[in-house]
Amino acid sequence: MNTGPLDWDAKTYDRVSDPQFSWGVEVVERLELDGGETVLDAGAGSGRVTGLLLERLPEGRLIALDGSPSMVEQCRANLGDRIAEYRVMDLAELELADPVDVVFSTATFHWVVDHENLFRRIYASLVPGGRLHAQCGGQGNVARHAQAIATVASRPEFAEHYEAMEMLWNFSSAEETAEQLRDAGFEEIETWLEPKPLSPPEPREFMRTVTLGPHLQLLPEELRETFIDQVVAEMDEPVTLDYVRLNMQARRPL
Repeated sequence: MNTGPLDWDAKTYDRVSDPQFSWGVEVVERLELDGGETVLDAGAGSGRVTGLLLERLPEGRLIALDGSPSMVEQCRANLGDRIAEYRVMDLAELELADPVDVVFSTATFHWVVDHENLFRRIYASLVPGGRLHAQCGGQGNVARHAQAIATVASRPEFAEHYEAMEMLWNFSSAEETAEQLRDAGFEEIETWLEPKPLSPPEPREFMRTVTLGPHLQLLPEELRETFIDQVVAEMDEPVTLDYVRLNMQARRPL
């Protein structure tokens, strides 16, 4: 299943997600569209990148899907009835009544632990000849930050809340992803990693909203701010997050 937060602080995410937006711009610019396709934005978030896709589809149809109700609500507030359909759905359970021409996604797939299942579901959601065009966290993504989180989570005041915590992220390699896409049936596969180190201007709010959501949800309210403080203290100054993006492009055979 998707192991990301069940819901997000969508308004704060919309404000602090400039890095994700800038990376999304690059992914959109690589996507070749005729303008009349039906596109699924799988993990639309607050809709900032989704709006760029809309500009590329003057005669097309765009479906905005996210697992977070508040993200879908914020996306709807930002884009209104220009979107053909809004859907709240866990990508691990992706199923569409009518297949689409393109499944597009940024900053989302690493929250879905089982990529083999994800790629099979995406394949089934595409028309013959349809394309997957996506980017997510890849091998080595936020490794130092993850170590800081693990260090703090192991401390006595927090440890009991994380005893049953399962894997949060799937930061896969380009090679493993290509193999999984082939196994799902895709062809014309391209996968590659891109380092994208980031020093967020509001590191505390960025971490609270973007990286620490699943951890905070497992803590009682009175421990959450302390947890954030201690994770921030474990990071070097200025806070730099060693992001690595995994790009993937593939096609379902005709």
